Amino acid sequence: MESTEILPPLSTLSSSALSFLNDHLTNKEYHTRAARLATELETQCRDLDQNLVELNRSLESKLIAYTSFSDRLSGLFGNVNVKLTDLASATRSPSSVSDGGGRTEQILGEELPALAKEVARVEMVRAYAETALRLDSLVGDIEDAVSSTMNKNLRRHSLTQNSEDMRFLAIKALKQTEDILTSVTKTRPQWARLVAAVDHRVDRALAMLRPQAIANHRALLASLGWPPLLSTMASSNPDTRTSSEVPNPLFSMQGDLKHQYCENFLALCRLQELQRQRKSRQLEGHNREVALHQPLWAIEELVNPIAVASQRHFSKWTDKPEFIFTLVYKITRDYVDSMDELLQPLVDEAMLVGYSCREEWISAMVTTLSTYLAKEIFPVYVDQIDEESVTGIQSQARISWLHLVDLMISFDKRIKSLVEQSGMLLSLQDGSLQKISSLSVFCDRPDWLDLWAQIELTDTLEKLKHEMDNERNWTMKVREGALIFGAEDYKSPAVSSAFLQLLSSAVDRCRSLPTIPSRSRFLSLAGAPIIQKFLDCLLVRCQEAEGLTALTDDDALLKVANSINAAHYFESVLGEWCEDVFFLEMGLGQNDQLRKFLGDEIGSGWPVEGSGSGIFDEVIKRLEEFRTEWVEKISVVVLRGFDALCRDYMKNRRQWQERSEENWRVSKTLVGALDYLQGQMSMIEGSLNAMDFIVVWRSLAAAVDKLLFNGILMSNAKFYDGGVERFGSDLEVLFGVFRAWCLRPEGFFPKASEGLKLLKMGEEQLQGSVLGGEKWMKQNGISHLSVTEAQKIVKNRVYKS
Repeated sequence: MESTEILPPLSTLSSSALSFLNDHLTNKEYHTRAARLATELETQCRDLDQNLVELNRSLESKLIAYTSFSDRLSGLFGNVNVKLTDLASATRSPSSVSDGGGRTEQILGEELPALAKEVARVEMVRAYAETALRLDSLVGDIEDAVSSTMNKNLRRHSLTQNSEDMRFLAIKALKQTEDILTSVTKTRPQWARLVAAVDHRVDRALAMLRPQAIANHRALLASLGWPPLLSTMASSNPDTRTSSEVPNPLFSMQGDLKHQYCENFLALCRLQELQRQRKSRQLEGHNREVALHQPLWAIEELVNPIAVASQRHFSKWTDKPEFIFTLVYKITRDYVDSMDELLQPLVDEAMLVGYSCREEWISAMVTTLSTYLAKEIFPVYVDQIDEESVTGIQSQARISWLHLVDLMISFDKRIKSLVEQSGMLLSLQDGSLQKISSLSVFCDRPDWLDLWAQIELTDTLEKLKHEMDNERNWTMKVREGALIFGAEDYKSPAVSSAFLQLLSSAVDRCRSLPTIPSRSRFLSLAGAPIIQKFLDCLLVRCQEAEGLTALTDDDALLKVANSINAAHYFESVLGEWCEDVFFLEMGLGQNDQLRKFLGDEIGSGWPVEGSGSGIFDEVIKRLEEFRTEWVEKISVVVLRGFDALCRDYMKNRRQWQERSEENWRVSKTLVGALDYLQGQMSMIEGSLNAMDFIVVWRSLAAAVDKLLFNGILMSNAKFYDGGVERFGSDLEVLFGVFRAWCLRPEGFFPKASEGLKLLKMGEEQLQGSVLGGEKWMKQNGISHLSVTEAQKIVKNRVYKS
């Protein structure tokens, strides 16, 4: 019969042992399990003994290594002492003086530098040995702490406390190790192998420490009741409840549970900060910002269970995506305050630089939504659109796509307002903005962005077709409330406003995209073709008018004038847009995609060279070229009619030898031409915008001046006194036609005016012109005529004695 072992006196037992016995031997049922419990305890004791043996072996190996280092250092220092002793005896020896200083020179020139080099080498070895031993000790502490946290045989109530303590020690050792490695990297770059060896061991420890820390964090969240129930928020109208009515487990936790969660959250943040520091050191010299900023681990653990729970609700609302956006926004808004009030102080305490809990929470929730859209919603729509393109049967896929994009844009605006409430908007550049935008789906999938732009363009062109076919839109002027101030000055038809309104809508949707390249790509695919369509329409209308009547009909001239007005108004609006930072950002990047698109679609006629900073610079230049071409054509058409009507007037050379008809201020043969000129210019002034009309009348004035000068003054006609008076009266009436638009119209007829000036000069004064040449012309204010032209006019002047 086996002897029964008696328990030792209670006074000799530790408090933990008493607690253990009280937990397991409180009643008879536990007594029946005593044998099995004793077996388990023996197994645990054997495991602990084995761990202790392994630790002793590790300590023994480290002591042996330390002894080896010490022996080597002792030998090196012994060599140094011997050499120093030899040096001292050599410098004190009389022979060193008697030999003429040769020995001293040898010592100073050869032995001292060698000795200094040896001392430096010994110091380097000593520093290396101390650093290596220090790092070995710290990494050993890290590995021991990690091993302790991974021990699954400890009792559960002691596991939590032990794990947290060991994790704290591991993080502390990690911090010290990283500080040493950072110093070594900067001051001793030749010790790269030591750093690599330590990094390898630390990486193995972190590979076990981080998953365990996250597992403990998840267990704490589960004990808090996280994630909260979403069924109450997933009603058909989630916005009816306020955030104060929604239970928040983060605010309701109390006592030890709250303390444990905060400590665990803090430890996870510190571990992430250490990981960030390690990556920063390892990626020195590379593009570190891209790789360093990772989502906040602790916030990800809050969002992941919510994302899983939300999937069940999302799957029910495939045909009602507005409910999905509403629920995600509701959850994001309801719990964002706890991020600021409870968790942000912990992040600040962990000195996790560059992280905002509010921004990380919002970003993680938006990422959850974007991921679901990319995996479950958009692929369905893409398949439907592909099927529609194959079968040719119209479906609701495109309408659903545009509706979904509208929801995404609206959602992003509401999310952005949540970020702005904390003043974080200033930090949101392209990278951060992409994290809080559901439209980042299109940044990751350029093919979907192209498809969206194609759908937008198709929808826009269908709307514009009705506007273009309505002839009233080409005659009715732009109404009040146009896109730019003073639009009435351009006298633009309403169709230009319709084009600009739809182009502005495309631009507004483009603004919602979170990155500049995606905006540029969308605008080049959905915006540029709208402008090109507008230019094509203007060109076709002008060519039709020119082809039918050669612009001799008033209606044809009005059609061209309206097209010029539309182009000028369009050009002015685009010019104002290009001054906006939104467009300048895209223009500064030279927008290669837009240039490529315009080059393919428009051909070599489209200007693609230049260094303009606006994305629409090429478009504006093309509109300007269109206006210049057709304004010049209007001037040419009016000049052609004027020339036809005054042909008899210019052919009649005898009239310059006669006086003007009585009671006539102008030659009768010129009256019809002047009346035509005034009528056409009045009609054009009433239909064409003021800026382009100035170009028309100035161009026409220059052409008429050249016509009269060549047709009359250069025609070898003889001018008598009466003819000079007649020609002066005719020019004065001609100037009167243009006096409505300038104070000194004669300045726009320089050749005719100066020719008349020469004709009015006296005979004695003109005789000096033959000898004086250019000097005489300059003295008499003749600057627009050549010497040859002046001499020809003077030659044809006839004076009666």
